[in-house]
Amino acid sequence: MVHFVGAGPGAPDLITVRGQKYLENADIVIYAGSLVNKELLDIAPPDCEIYNSAEMTLEEVMDVIINNSDKDIVRLHTGDPSVYGAIREQEDILEKNDIDYDVCPGVSSMFGAAAALKAEYTLPGVSQSVIITRMAGRTPVPEKESIELLAEHGASMVIFLSAGMLDKLSEKLILGGYGPDSPAAIVYKATWEDEKKIITTVSGLASAAKENGINKTALVLVGGFLGDEYERSKLYDPGFTHGCREASK
Repeated sequence: MVHFVGAGPGAPDLITVRGQKYLENADIVIYAGSLVNKELLDIAPPDCEIYNSAEMTLEEVMDVIINNSDKDIVRLHTGDPSVYGAIREQEDILEKNDIDYDVCPGVSSMFGAAAALKAEYTLPGVSQSVIITRMAGRTPVPEKESIELLAEHGASMVIFLSAGMLDKLSEKLILGGYGPDSPAAIVYKATWEDEKKIITTVSGLASAAKENGINKTALVLVGGFLGDEYERSKLYDPGFTHGCREASK
């Protein structure tokens, strides 16, 4: 069996219990070495074979898996595998080769970043939607998903893989409707020991990153959820009736 496992955002104790059990019983671990905390490899058995996929092509990764399909293999991805994990192309190859696999979810760095900031993405009266996206770089994004078009919604935004393009990011966010002084944050290596969190504005993203020596491995968060104004939730409002409680008279 091949297990795609979300390693979590960085802190080794943020892997799921299920993911930890898979690691404890793995014959082979193929981990995303550029992002996964190497302390997690200590969970694997001493005789486990370890491969760093950062140094491998897709074909090389799949050769290891296909040639060892009779063993328990953990494909260890950063965060949650469903977000920029590039797992679909691996799954399709496994299916063509009749190799069983499953997916173990993980804690995404977007949630690690929110926790670091003590922030809530979905504040009543501010935003009830979260847009997860990235800037176009060497890997393009569909034209209809450009930053400026997504920014028009005014929703909470989590922007991955864009820490080296913050000048352009600010321009596109402002073009899409965010004011230059709209709240923004940069979270570098969320939940790691060397985590950094910077509160800034949309126009101040690039200068804030430069002042703190950040040009990669960081998330950009944008939106009114980082501000101070919001409405009280109806869930715990004494005047609101729902399936578990009658409104107070």
